[in-house]
Amino acid sequence: MDAGAVAAALDDARFDARQDSRHEDLADDVRGPAELAEWERIAQLLADAAPGTVYDPDADDVVRAELAAEAAAAAAREAELREAARIAVRADELQALRELGTLEQTEPRTGDEAARDELTRRAGGYVQADVDAWLAHALAAHLGHYRDSAAREAAAGLLTPPVLAHAALLAELAHLVPGVDVGQLAFAARLATTEPEAAGALAVFLARLRP
Repeated sequence: MDAGAVAAALDDARFDARQDSRHEDLADDVRGPAELAEWERIAQLLADAAPGTVYDPDADDVVRAELAAEAAAAAAREAELREAARIAVRADELQALRELGTLEQTEPRTGDEAARDELTRRAGGYVQADVDAWLAHALAAHLGHYRDSAAREAAAGLLTPPVLAHAALLAELAHLVPGVDVGQLAFAARLATTEPEAAGALAVFLARLRP
């Protein structure tokens, strides 16, 4: 667009703005003022440029920045959708394992904390005790992705206090009584569920007893 075309577009935008100002129902419409401001910006660009310069949106840094931001936002939304789909699939897998009675023999994967949250959401917010116990045991025993210390550290911000307290207590009890069967430690889950702070404090106390 040359300066004449931009000036005409600016005049049209100003006319539309005056017309809109006469209608109360359009007082909160931000599209008109935004369009006017954009034409004013473009007109100023040409006014500051050499005579005969035409407006090229492909060379406009503001337009390019907006397009880049829109592309980044679209990519982020796509990534969120893919992650949500992945979590839903993994939650389905964990549910199937529960129904088969083989969840306890399954090693957790990266992202299973989110799958746990999805299962809890599907249950209307009710705690999924078996899933929590599975994750607590895996965290305590460093199974699956919890073999990685970074994953164990990240779990502190991904799992609930009862699950973390349960895991800490299991780990210390395993040190205290090597080879103990997990089934003998069911009381740890009950304590961590009802009194997570007390369970965590007990785990810290037991850690002090290590040789």
